[in-house]
Amino acid sequence: MSHIAANLTLIHDRIAQACHQAGRDPATVQLVAVSKFHPAESVAQALAAGQLVFGENRVQEAAQKFPGLRESQPGLRLHIIGALQTNKARDAVRLADVIESLDRPKLAASLAEAMAREGRRPGLLVQVNIGREPQKAGIDPEALDEFIAECRETHGLPIEGLMCIPPAEEDPAPHFAGMQEAAARLQLGVLSMGMSGDFESAIRHGATHVRVGTAIFGHRAAP
Repeated sequence: MSHIAANLTLIHDRIAQACHQAGRDPATVQLVAVSKFHPAESVAQALAAGQLVFGENRVQEAAQKFPGLRESQPGLRLHIIGALQTNKARDAVRLADVIESLDRPKLAASLAEAMAREGRRPGLLVQVNIGREPQKAGIDPEALDEFIAECRETHGLPIEGLMCIPPAEEDPAPHFAGMQEAAARLQLGVLSMGMSGDFESAIRHGATHVRVGTAIFGHRAAP
Protein backbone atom coordinates (compact mmCIF):
# COMPACT_ATOMS: atom_id res chain seq x y z
CA MET A 1 0.00 0.00 0.00
CA SER A 2 1.36 3.44 -0.92
CA HIS A 3 1.63 6.13 1.74
CA ILE A 4 -1.10 8.06 -0.08
CA ALA A 5 -3.44 5.06 0.05
CA ALA A 6 -2.65 4.59 3.74
CA ASN A 7 -3.33 8.27 4.43
CA LEU A 8 -6.64 8.08 2.59
CA THR A 9 -7.68 5.15 4.77
CA LEU A 10 -6.85 7.14 7.90
CA ILE A 11 -8.79 10.20 6.69
CA HIS A 12 -11.84 8.11 5.84
CA ASP A 13 -11.68 6.54 9.30
CA ARG A 14 -11.57 10.02 10.87
CA ILE A 15 -14.50 11.15 8.73
CA ALA A 16 -16.50 8.10 9.78
CA GLN A 17 -15.72 8.71 13.45
CA ALA A 18 -16.65 12.39 13.21
CA CYS A 19 -19.91 11.48 11.49
CA HIS A 20 -20.70 8.89 14.16
CA GLN A 21 -20.15 11.47 16.89
CA ALA A 22 -22.39 13.93 15.02
CA GLY A 23 -25.12 11.36 14.35
CA ARG A 24 -24.54 11.52 10.60
CA ASP A 25 -24.13 8.94 7.88
CA PRO A 26 -20.52 9.01 6.56
CA ALA A 27 -21.95 8.74 3.06
CA THR A 28 -23.20 12.33 3.44
CA VAL A 29 -19.62 13.69 3.55
CA GLN A 30 -17.52 13.81 0.39
CA LEU A 31 -13.74 13.91 0.69
CA VAL A 32 -12.10 16.31 -1.78
CA ALA A 33 -8.42 15.37 -2.04
CA VAL A 34 -6.55 18.62 -2.59
CA SER A 35 -3.69 17.77 -4.93
CA LYS A 36 -2.31 21.27 -5.57
CA PHE A 37 1.46 21.36 -6.15
CA HIS A 38 1.58 17.55 -6.26
CA PRO A 39 2.36 15.70 -9.49
CA ALA A 40 -0.02 13.64 -11.59
CA GLU A 41 1.71 10.52 -10.26
CA SER A 42 0.44 11.31 -6.77
CA VAL A 43 -3.07 11.79 -8.08
CA ALA A 44 -2.78 8.45 -9.89
CA GLN A 45 -1.85 6.77 -6.60
CA ALA A 46 -4.93 8.26 -4.96
CA LEU A 47 -7.08 7.14 -7.89
CA ALA A 48 -5.69 3.62 -7.55
CA ALA A 49 -6.78 3.71 -3.90
CA GLY A 50 -10.34 4.59 -4.93
CA GLN A 51 -10.34 8.37 -4.49
CA LEU A 52 -12.22 10.04 -7.34
CA VAL A 53 -12.79 13.65 -6.21
CA PHE A 54 -9.89 16.11 -6.31
CA GLY A 55 -9.36 19.81 -5.71
CA GLU A 56 -6.93 22.11 -7.49
CA ASN A 57 -6.15 25.73 -6.72
CA ARG A 58 -4.76 26.76 -10.09
CA VAL A 59 -6.47 26.26 -13.43
CA GLN A 60 -3.14 26.02 -15.25
CA GLU A 61 -1.99 23.17 -13.03
CA ALA A 62 -5.30 21.37 -13.37
CA ALA A 63 -5.08 21.63 -17.15
CA GLN A 64 -1.68 19.93 -17.10
CA LYS A 65 -2.67 17.07 -14.80
CA PHE A 66 -6.28 16.08 -15.21
CA PRO A 67 -7.29 15.66 -18.89
CA GLY A 68 -5.00 12.64 -19.24
CA LEU A 69 -6.17 11.14 -15.95
CA ARG A 70 -9.81 11.45 -17.00
CA GLU A 71 -9.19 9.20 -20.00
CA SER A 72 -8.53 6.23 -17.73
CA GLN A 73 -10.85 7.30 -14.91
CA PRO A 74 -14.10 8.68 -16.34
CA GLY A 75 -15.58 8.89 -12.83
CA LEU A 76 -12.97 11.44 -11.75
CA ARG A 77 -14.40 14.74 -10.56
CA LEU A 78 -12.40 17.94 -10.35
CA HIS A 79 -13.10 20.92 -8.08
CA ILE A 80 -11.43 24.27 -8.66
CA ILE A 81 -11.02 25.61 -5.14
CA GLY A 82 -8.60 28.52 -5.46
CA ALA A 83 -8.98 32.16 -6.42
CA LEU A 84 -10.18 32.34 -10.01
CA GLN A 85 -9.28 35.17 -12.36
CA THR A 86 -11.96 36.22 -14.82
CA ASN A 87 -9.64 35.53 -17.76
CA LYS A 88 -9.41 31.90 -16.59
CA ALA A 89 -13.17 31.44 -16.29
CA ARG A 90 -13.54 29.68 -19.63
CA ASP A 91 -10.69 27.27 -18.88
CA ALA A 92 -12.22 26.52 -15.47
CA VAL A 93 -15.62 25.82 -17.01
CA ARG A 94 -14.01 23.54 -19.58
CA LEU A 95 -12.07 21.56 -16.96
CA ALA A 96 -14.02 21.53 -13.71
CA ASP A 97 -17.05 19.67 -12.45
CA VAL A 98 -17.41 22.10 -9.54
CA ILE A 99 -16.02 25.62 -9.07
CA GLU A 100 -15.89 26.46 -5.36
CA SER A 101 -14.55 30.00 -5.52
CA LEU A 102 -17.29 32.22 -6.94
CA ASP A 103 -16.60 35.38 -4.97
CA ARG A 104 -17.60 38.52 -6.91
CA PRO A 105 -20.10 39.85 -9.46
CA LYS A 106 -17.54 40.23 -12.26
CA LEU A 107 -16.59 36.56 -11.98
CA ALA A 108 -20.26 35.58 -12.01
CA ALA A 109 -20.70 37.36 -15.35
CA SER A 110 -17.55 35.76 -16.77
CA LEU A 111 -18.65 32.29 -15.70
CA ALA A 112 -22.09 32.75 -17.24
CA GLU A 113 -20.51 33.79 -20.54
CA ALA A 114 -18.06 30.87 -20.40
CA MET A 115 -20.82 28.37 -19.73
CA ALA A 116 -22.78 29.63 -22.72
CA ARG A 117 -19.74 29.31 -24.98
CA GLU A 118 -18.57 25.93 -23.72
CA GLY A 119 -21.96 24.27 -23.32
CA ARG A 120 -20.96 23.05 -19.85
CA ARG A 121 -22.46 23.98 -16.50
CA PRO A 122 -20.24 22.92 -13.61
CA GLY A 123 -21.76 23.33 -10.18
CA LEU A 124 -20.88 26.56 -8.38
CA LEU A 125 -20.21 27.27 -4.73
CA VAL A 126 -20.14 30.81 -3.42
CA GLN A 127 -17.07 31.55 -1.33
CA VAL A 128 -18.07 33.33 1.87
CA ASN A 129 -15.62 35.53 3.78
CA ILE A 130 -17.05 34.17 6.99
CA GLY A 131 -14.42 35.84 9.17
CA ARG A 132 -14.80 39.20 7.40
CA GLU A 133 -11.04 39.31 6.82
CA PRO A 134 -10.02 42.20 4.58
CA GLN A 135 -7.14 40.26 3.01
CA LYS A 136 -9.35 37.34 1.96
CA ALA A 137 -11.62 36.88 -1.03
CA GLY A 138 -15.27 36.01 -0.59
CA ILE A 139 -18.69 37.53 -0.16
CA ASP A 140 -19.38 39.09 3.22
CA PRO A 141 -22.13 37.20 5.07
CA GLU A 142 -24.40 40.26 5.06
CA ALA A 143 -24.26 40.45 1.25
CA LEU A 144 -24.73 36.75 0.59
CA ASP A 145 -28.48 36.65 -0.07
CA GLU A 146 -28.34 39.53 -2.55
CA PHE A 147 -25.32 38.10 -4.35
CA ILE A 148 -26.86 34.66 -4.79
CA ALA A 149 -30.09 36.22 -6.07
CA GLU A 150 -28.07 38.20 -8.64
CA CYS A 151 -26.17 35.09 -9.73
CA ARG A 152 -29.37 33.19 -10.30
CA GLU A 153 -31.71 35.85 -11.62
CA THR A 154 -29.30 37.92 -13.73
CA HIS A 155 -26.91 35.21 -14.90
CA GLY A 156 -28.84 31.96 -14.49
CA LEU A 157 -25.94 30.34 -12.68
CA PRO A 158 -26.22 26.89 -11.02
CA ILE A 159 -25.50 27.83 -7.41
CA GLU A 160 -25.33 24.61 -5.41
CA GLY A 161 -23.85 25.69 -2.11
CA LEU A 162 -21.30 27.62 -0.06
CA MET A 163 -17.58 27.38 0.72
CA CYS A 164 -15.45 29.05 3.37
CA ILE A 165 -11.98 29.23 4.89
CA PRO A 166 -12.23 30.41 8.52
CA PRO A 167 -9.61 32.70 10.08
CA ALA A 168 -6.48 30.67 10.79
CA GLU A 169 -5.96 31.94 14.34
CA GLU A 170 -9.52 31.51 15.58
CA ASP A 171 -11.69 28.62 16.70
CA PRO A 172 -13.37 27.55 13.43
CA ALA A 173 -16.50 26.17 15.12
CA PRO A 174 -18.47 29.45 15.36
CA HIS A 175 -17.64 30.21 11.74
CA PHE A 176 -18.75 26.75 10.63
CA ALA A 177 -21.97 27.23 12.61
CA GLY A 178 -22.57 30.50 10.79
CA MET A 179 -22.10 28.78 7.45
CA GLN A 180 -24.49 26.01 8.45
CA GLU A 181 -27.15 28.58 9.33
CA ALA A 182 -26.65 30.43 6.03
CA ALA A 183 -26.89 27.25 3.94
CA ALA A 184 -30.09 26.23 5.74
CA ARG A 185 -31.62 29.68 5.30
CA LEU A 186 -30.81 29.75 1.60
CA GLN A 187 -31.83 26.10 1.12
CA LEU A 188 -28.46 25.15 -0.33
CA GLY A 189 -27.48 21.50 -0.11
CA VAL A 190 -23.69 21.74 -0.45
CA LEU A 191 -21.42 23.08 2.28
CA SER A 192 -17.69 22.86 1.59
CA MET A 193 -15.66 23.59 4.70
CA GLY A 194 -12.98 22.01 6.80
CA MET A 195 -9.39 21.15 5.90
CA SER A 196 -6.69 18.85 7.28
CA GLY A 197 -6.65 20.45 10.74
CA ASP A 198 -10.33 21.11 11.36
CA PHE A 199 -12.54 18.92 9.18
CA GLU A 200 -13.99 17.02 12.17
CA SER A 201 -15.38 20.29 13.51
CA ALA A 202 -16.76 21.13 10.06
CA ILE A 203 -18.53 17.76 9.92
CA ARG A 204 -20.15 18.46 13.29
CA HIS A 205 -21.55 21.64 11.72
CA GLY A 206 -22.98 20.09 8.59
CA ALA A 207 -20.14 20.04 6.06
CA THR A 208 -21.00 17.96 3.02
CA HIS A 209 -17.51 18.33 1.49
CA VAL A 210 -14.18 18.49 3.32
CA ARG A 211 -11.01 19.60 1.52
CA VAL A 212 -7.96 17.67 2.70
CA GLY A 213 -4.54 18.00 1.12
CA THR A 214 -1.50 17.79 3.39
CA ALA A 215 -2.87 14.91 5.47
CA ILE A 216 -3.20 12.88 2.26
CA PHE A 217 -0.35 13.95 0.00
CA GLY A 218 2.12 15.41 2.50
CA HIS A 219 3.88 18.74 2.23
CA ARG A 220 5.07 20.06 -1.10
CA ALA A 221 6.54 23.49 -1.73
CA ALA A 222 4.70 25.76 -4.13
CA PRO A 223 6.46 26.11 -7.50
